[in-house]
Amino acid sequence: MSKALSLDLRTRVLAAVAGGLSHRQAAERFEVSAASVSRWRAREREQGAPLPKALGGDRRSGRIDACGLTP
Repeated sequence: MSKALSLDLRTRVLAAVAGGLSHRQAAERFEVSAASVSRWRAREREQGAPLPKALGGDRRSGRIDACGLTP
């Protein structure tokens, strides 16, 4: 499974965007995707920090419980 990029990298990329670079320019400069820059920017606006979402875990049980089925 992939690993989230560091908070330090995210902060530096977003600082470059705040400094005037476009998402694509910042992505090219730091060798990340432009889509990642956009997602990090959105998370920063929504939550105040570009923290990564949790990776892994159980994503199925909630749907099963909602339907009333048991595994």
